[in-house]
Amino acid sequence: MQKSRKQKKENGDSLPFNLHFFAIQPEDRNVLHQQIADRFQQMLRDGLVNEVNSLFQRGDLYEMLPSIKSVGYRQVWQHLAGELSYDEMVEKSIIATRQLAKRQQTWLRSWDNLRSLRDPSGESMNTILKYVESISI
Repeated sequence: MQKSRKQKKENGDSLPFNLHFFAIQPEDRNVLHQQIADRFQQMLRDGLVNEVNSLFQRGDLYEMLPSIKSVGYRQVWQHLAGELSYDEMVEKSIIATRQLAKRQQTWLRSWDNLRSLRDPSGESMNTILKYVESISI
Protein backbone atom coordinates (compact mmCIF):
# COMPACT_ATOMS: atom_id res chain seq x y z
CA MET A 1 0.00 0.00 0.00
CA GLN A 2 1.39 3.34 -1.04
CA LYS A 3 1.52 6.26 1.41
CA SER A 4 -0.54 9.36 0.65
CA ARG A 5 1.16 12.74 0.39
CA LYS A 6 -0.40 13.69 3.71
CA GLN A 7 0.99 10.55 5.40
CA LYS A 8 4.43 11.20 3.92
CA LYS A 9 4.36 14.79 5.11
CA GLU A 10 3.19 13.80 8.61
CA ASN A 11 5.94 11.17 8.86
CA GLY A 12 8.58 13.52 7.50
CA ASP A 13 9.12 11.26 4.47
CA SER A 14 8.91 14.13 2.00
CA LEU A 15 11.31 16.46 3.75
CA PRO A 16 14.50 17.36 1.87
CA PHE A 17 16.53 16.71 5.02
CA ASN A 18 16.78 14.21 7.86
CA LEU A 19 15.33 14.89 11.28
CA HIS A 20 17.22 13.90 14.41
CA PHE A 21 15.52 13.85 17.80
CA PHE A 22 17.03 14.30 21.26
CA ALA A 23 15.39 14.21 24.68
CA ILE A 24 16.74 14.84 28.14
CA GLN A 25 15.53 11.91 30.23
CA PRO A 26 17.14 11.38 33.62
CA GLU A 27 17.83 7.70 34.34
CA ASP A 28 16.93 7.96 38.01
CA ARG A 29 13.25 8.74 38.59
CA ASN A 30 14.06 10.11 42.05
CA VAL A 31 16.32 12.71 40.47
CA LEU A 32 13.52 13.74 38.13
CA HIS A 33 11.05 13.95 41.01
CA GLN A 34 13.42 16.17 42.99
CA GLN A 35 13.99 18.41 39.96
CA ILE A 36 10.21 18.75 39.54
CA ALA A 37 9.74 19.68 43.22
CA ASP A 38 12.65 22.14 43.12
CA ARG A 39 11.36 23.76 39.94
CA PHE A 40 7.85 24.17 41.34
CA GLN A 41 9.20 25.73 44.53
CA GLN A 42 11.18 28.16 42.35
CA MET A 43 8.02 29.02 40.41
CA LEU A 44 6.29 29.82 43.71
CA ARG A 45 9.21 32.05 44.78
CA ASP A 46 9.04 33.76 41.38
CA GLY A 47 5.40 34.73 41.91
CA LEU A 48 3.20 31.96 40.49
CA VAL A 49 0.47 32.53 43.09
CA ASN A 50 0.42 36.29 42.37
CA GLU A 51 0.32 35.60 38.63
CA VAL A 52 -2.67 33.26 38.94
CA ASN A 53 -4.33 35.57 41.48
CA SER A 54 -4.28 38.44 38.98
CA LEU A 55 -6.21 36.19 36.57
CA PHE A 56 -8.47 34.89 39.33
CA GLN A 57 -9.43 38.46 40.32
CA ARG A 58 -10.43 39.46 36.79
CA GLY A 59 -13.76 37.72 37.16
CA ASP A 60 -14.14 36.79 33.49
CA LEU A 61 -12.16 33.55 33.71
CA TYR A 62 -13.20 30.23 35.17
CA GLU A 63 -11.61 26.94 36.19
CA MET A 64 -12.68 24.91 33.15
CA LEU A 65 -10.81 27.05 30.60
CA PRO A 66 -7.92 25.08 29.05
CA SER A 67 -5.35 27.67 30.16
CA ILE A 68 -6.55 27.55 33.76
CA LYS A 69 -6.63 23.74 33.69
CA SER A 70 -2.90 23.56 33.01
CA VAL A 71 -0.67 21.87 35.57
CA GLY A 72 0.16 24.26 38.38
CA TYR A 73 -2.42 26.89 37.40
CA ARG A 74 -5.28 24.52 38.20
CA GLN A 75 -4.01 23.79 41.70
CA VAL A 76 -3.21 27.44 42.48
CA TRP A 77 -6.68 28.42 41.21
CA GLN A 78 -8.23 25.82 43.54
CA HIS A 79 -6.17 27.22 46.41
CA LEU A 80 -7.35 30.76 45.67
CA ALA A 81 -10.96 29.51 45.52
CA GLY A 82 -10.53 28.03 49.01
CA GLU A 83 -10.71 24.41 47.80
CA LEU A 84 -7.11 23.57 48.75
CA SER A 85 -4.80 24.72 51.50
CA TYR A 86 -1.42 26.11 50.46
CA ASP A 87 0.34 22.84 51.36
CA GLU A 88 -2.26 20.77 49.49
CA MET A 89 -1.84 23.03 46.45
CA VAL A 90 1.92 22.51 46.48
CA GLU A 91 1.62 18.75 46.89
CA LYS A 92 -1.05 18.34 44.22
CA SER A 93 0.89 20.55 41.79
CA ILE A 94 4.05 18.48 42.19
CA ILE A 95 2.10 15.22 41.83
CA ALA A 96 0.34 16.50 38.70
CA THR A 97 3.69 17.54 37.22
CA ARG A 98 5.16 14.10 37.94
CA GLN A 99 2.17 12.49 36.20
CA LEU A 100 2.63 14.76 33.20
CA ALA A 101 6.34 13.91 33.05
CA LYS A 102 5.49 10.20 33.14
CA ARG A 103 3.06 10.60 30.21
CA GLN A 104 5.69 12.56 28.30
CA GLN A 105 8.30 9.84 28.90
CA THR A 106 5.85 7.17 27.73
CA TRP A 107 5.15 9.20 24.59
CA LEU A 108 8.85 9.74 23.92
CA ARG A 109 9.52 5.98 24.12
CA SER A 110 7.35 5.57 21.02
CA TRP A 111 9.63 7.80 18.93
CA ASP A 112 11.83 6.04 16.42
CA ASN A 113 15.50 7.03 16.51
CA LEU A 114 15.20 9.16 19.63
CA ARG A 115 18.54 9.82 21.23
CA SER A 116 18.20 10.09 24.99
CA LEU A 117 20.48 12.29 27.04
CA ARG A 118 20.68 11.66 30.75
CA ASP A 119 21.09 15.20 32.06
CA PRO A 120 20.86 18.83 30.90
CA SER A 121 24.54 19.49 31.55
CA GLY A 122 27.18 20.75 29.19
CA GLU A 123 28.17 17.11 28.65
CA SER A 124 24.83 16.51 26.93
CA MET A 125 25.49 19.47 24.67
CA ASN A 126 28.89 18.01 23.80
CA THR A 127 27.19 14.68 22.97
CA ILE A 128 24.81 16.48 20.59
CA LEU A 129 27.62 18.44 18.96
CA LYS A 130 29.72 15.28 18.45
CA TYR A 131 26.71 13.53 16.92
CA VAL A 132 26.03 16.45 14.57
CA GLU A 133 29.69 16.46 13.51
CA SER A 134 29.52 12.73 12.80
CA ILE A 135 26.56 13.08 10.43
CA SER A 136 27.59 16.32 8.72
CA ILE A 137 28.50 16.30 5.09
